[in-house]
Amino acid sequence: MNATAHRPVSNPTALPAWGALQALANQGLPHLRDLLANPDQRPAPVAADGTGIRLDFARQAVNSAVMSQLLALAQQAGVAQQRDAMFAGAHINTTEDRAVLHVALRGAPDTVGPWGAAVHADVQSELARVCAFADALRGGQLKGHTGETLTDVVNIGIGGSDLGPRMATEALGHLAAPSAGTPDVTVHYVSNPDAWALHSVLRRLNPARTLVVVSSKTFTTQETLTNAASARRWLADGGIATEHQGKHLVAITASPQRSAAAGYLPEHTFTFWDWVGGRYSVWSALGLPLALAIGSTAFREFLAGGHAMDEHFRTAPPASNLPVLLGLLGVWNRNFLGCPTQLLSTYPSRLARFAPFVQQMDMESNGKRTHLDGTACDVATGPIVWGGLGIDGQHAYFQLLHQGQHRVPVEFVGVESEDVALADLPFAAEHHRVVNLNLRAQAEALAKGRGEADTLASLLASGLTESQAQALVAHRSFPGNVPNSTLWVDALTPSRLGALIALYEHKVFVQAAIWGINAYDQWGVELGKTMAQAMEKATA
Repeated sequence: MNATAHRPVSNPTALPAWGALQALANQGLPHLRDLLANPDQRPAPVAADGTGIRLDFARQAVNSAVMSQLLALAQQAGVAQQRDAMFAGAHINTTEDRAVLHVALRGAPDTVGPWGAAVHADVQSELARVCAFADALRGGQLKGHTGETLTDVVNIGIGGSDLGPRMATEALGHLAAPSAGTPDVTVHYVSNPDAWALHSVLRRLNPARTLVVVSSKTFTTQETLTNAASARRWLADGGIATEHQGKHLVAITASPQRSAAAGYLPEHTFTFWDWVGGRYSVWSALGLPLALAIGSTAFREFLAGGHAMDEHFRTAPPASNLPVLLGLLGVWNRNFLGCPTQLLSTYPSRLARFAPFVQQMDMESNGKRTHLDGTACDVATGPIVWGGLGIDGQHAYFQLLHQGQHRVPVEFVGVESEDVALADLPFAAEHHRVVNLNLRAQAEALAKGRGEADTLASLLASGLTESQAQALVAHRSFPGNVPNSTLWVDALTPSRLGALIALYEHKVFVQAAIWGINAYDQWGVELGKTMAQAMEKATA
């Protein structure tokens, strides 16, 4: 099935809604403080809900006319048809002639999705192996060569083989506590081939009680194999000879023949398929480290949350569809308001690695300059995505957001309920209140700013003289008008985290569908690998 058949044209500038949006942008919109003060100018509604996540976009720089044309743009670009083609298994990754079916990895166990029975059976079979292995390790049933219980897991991978599982493991760390009478299992992550990265983890561990997981789609990734070889040498130096290392090694790969040749046992080898992109692979066997950390039940809940967002994306009307709305607002900011970057600001500390995870997902997917038909893009595509914890950012780069010369749209992420893992702590409620108070205050301040008249009044009220106040007005005023949205997650559970990740995956898809680009290849990444290999051969 040809993916290009599912969109009217490759270049979105030919679509009527694109021209209408450009005209609206050229006319200009009132300042956000004025839009917020006049609800009749705003779209109705300015929020949408689904899967326990609420998108509040009241502070985006859009009015009813803009929102109407953005929805028309999605319709004219064939977003729904392209979405359906992806779910049906069409080869929408045209440059590699592959289907894009990470959505199948989190399909309901008892329901065959549109991708068909064969894919469903393969996915469920491998998922059962992953969950059984996780239960056995967490239950203390897996032993090392010397008969000691395995208590530490070291995941060696990079990119999608590291970012997703590591982020989710930290976000759901409160679930890592073992059941009564079972060993405490700790999952560690190593991605950088710098020797210190590996040494700083291994130096604290006992080889006899350590399981090394090597995660690589091709099992040829130089950085990963370098670390894996050193980890195996560490096992040998610790008394686990090479011929006895099978119980201490796990391979996760789409190339099991290569891992087998390297000595990894079949029963310790977990596989996935070429239609799983690395940055979309936490749902696959590459999520094994996460399953080891939180247990099979929570891991299945995580998958179910992603599936719930898939169903929302497939069935919710565009005007209340979270991925569609988030994607369209990003297109408006990127292409019509001329904002080249996108800040992702998370406020729960357990989501500290969420922004780097989304950064890879978005920039590796939509950092493209060529349309599906091979013509050069004459529209701006993927933005520069950056960010981190909002509370920390307030005391660092938020200064630039408030008074710098860049207009940086912001997506805030907050959690509404108090952290259930800290329910017994008497001070937890106050901490939660302060965190969310700061999120709401920053969203409001960035949108409204503070004009010179209000600044002058504030300075005079503080006791300054007229001349003193006038001298400071320019320094103490804030232009505001920074478009921002807030995603409120009702609770940071495995299901909700799964839904949040899937929401961003589909946001990336929506934008790629509008821009007419392939979100699922990454030839820029491959070029660097090829050149490194060539340079190594040249100096050998």
